[in-house]
Amino acid sequence: QVQLVESGGGLVSTGGSLRLSCKASGRALNYAVAWFRQRSGSEREFVAGIKGSTTAYADSVKGRFTLSRDSGKSTAYLQMNNLKTEDTHMYYCAAEGKVINSSLLRSSQKDYWGQGTQVSVSS
Repeated sequence: QVQLVESGGGLVSTGGSLRLSCKASGRALNYAVAWFRQRSGSEREFVAGIKGSTTAYADSVKGRFTLSRDSGKSTAYLQMNNLKTEDTHMYYCAAEGKVINSSLLRSSQKDYWGQGTQVSVSS
């Protein structure tokens, strides 16, 4: 069993930066890890994911957000630069507990989820 705890959210101005962390306990993040975001009343959307050495990003964040994880694979990070008001969401970390096909990296059908951390960007 894996427990995921996100941190690093907050309120920033347009153009600012934040780094979100996703700390895993119980087991290392040995398989795919992804970040999703959601607003109240909207569906959860894929932001970024990593599987092995492959990373993928939503078009809306490409070039601004960077997903990484530490060498011990216990923590994943989402560096968010040049933040825009439309980036205001609750951000969730998710992880797989098994090997998946790369085509499933963007799927919200993940084995483990964190509780979320709020990111708010003001103009």
